[in-house]
Amino acid sequence: MGKHDKKDKKARAKDTTSVRLTVRKLPKTECCVAKKRCQRCPLRMLKEGTLPAGYTVHKRKLVRLDGKKVTKKKLAKAA
Repeated sequence: MGKHDKKDKKARAKDTTSVRLTVRKLPKTECCVAKKRCQRCPLRMLKEGTLPAGYTVHKRKLVRLDGKKVTKKKLAKAA
């Protein structure tokens, strides 16, 4: 494998990564109370404003504003 082959391989890898779409992360149903907040923490997402519409956090748990039960299927639809 020569120098040119390595450069071509790196160039192809860069091309494919730029095309990838970013998938929106779903929040966890309950905060894990870690000192450093994880990327899916509902408290962190609420503060940043990335929590899906119709959801909020009460006592570190993810809840719906209309009072219905939170399910992963409905949460994925909302996000």
